[in-house]
Amino acid sequence: MSHPAPYPVRLADEITRQLGQLADHLSQLPPPQAAQVIARVLDPDTGVLGGITHLVATGSDFAKDQAERGTIPAEVWLALGRASNELHDITLDLDEHKDTLQHVGTQPATTAAKPPAPAPLVVRRHR
Repeated sequence: MSHPAPYPVRLADEITRQLGQLADHLSQLPPPQAAQVIARVLDPDTGVLGGITHLVATGSDFAKDQAERGTIPAEVWLALGRASNELHDITLDLDEHKDTLQHVGTQPATTAAKPPAPAPLVVRRHR
């Protein structure tokens, strides 16, 4: 007989499922609502991205302790630490755009006679 997963494992599974649902909903929302959702997700203090960043940082602390005890390889701790730092940097970069997204999300829906000109996009390549 299998044992049920402990609560934290079930919680992680449920959060993952709900994130998938949120992404599915996001792809179907009208632009103002999608902008509101994205702004909330990106909030570094109360948003999903900030929460995930905090979770990875906590995982890094755990991995450091375990690496010092010799129960996991140091590379695991280093990888989690690097991920935590990169997520933190990404969170800060995206926080600059949260207000713009919130503003878009509060604009009344209007029918423009002429659609706005598309903005040129810059492609970044990661090393």
